[in-house]
Amino acid sequence: MEKTTLYLTADLQVSLRDLSRRTGRPQAEIIREALATYVAGQERPWPQAIGSAADGRVPARDSSAWIREEWSRADARPVRRTRSG
Repeated sequence: MEKTTLYLTADLQVSLRDLSRRTGRPQAEIIREALATYVAGQERPWPQAIGSAADGRVPARDSSAWIREEWSRADARPVRRTRSG
């Protein structure tokens, strides 16, 4: 576990202390539980860009269309073959 310092309003500190006394649970445990519940309820943002479009020109929601377009362009280009040796 990592140690963290929190600054609480006086009212919140009193409420937390009272809750700790009533439940017989340490304040740190109550805070950890509350933060875990809060964090779990937050939506994770979708990436704004992926892969070779990571420069931000292509939003994630348009990435499939961008990939299809780029691949179709690549398929239309002549393949250059070189001799090895």
